[in-house]
Amino acid sequence: MNRVSKAMMRTAGKAAVFVYRRSGGRMGGKALGGAPVLLLTVAGRKSGTPHTTAVSYFEHDGGYVVVGSAGGTPNEPQWFKNVRKAATAAVEVGPAPRRSVGIRVLTGEERDRVWTDVVLAQVPAFAKYETKSGRPMPLALLTPVG
Repeated sequence: MNRVSKAMMRTAGKAAVFVYRRSGGRMGGKALGGAPVLLLTVAGRKSGTPHTTAVSYFEHDGGYVVVGSAGGTPNEPQWFKNVRKAATAAVEVGPAPRRSVGIRVLTGEERDRVWTDVVLAQVPAFAKYETKSGRPMPLALLTPVG
């Protein structure tokens, strides 16, 4: 991705966060196939600076499963790379107040089961991301703390 494309993606991401917050999730609260969207704030893995992004989620085991799809691009999204390095983050779901969450990246059999039984069961269109990207979609479970 070139510099201009990256700048456009960053600007679009910031606009999505702004609109989501201003509307309490009424605008920007649904994604591909009707998947709900939350705002995820996680510290940058290098800078430690908090970054917020809008991501699709799936309710599971009292928490939220998020998918590092990057729209099916070959590389994992930056926000998921940050999730891999963080122990905690914060989420905003619709108009509800921000909540702290613990992070657990799902692996192996558990990842495969959640991918099939939760993500694809609710939004089958997510399958195209693995095909398009040539990589398994990483999953993380965000569980509210406190």
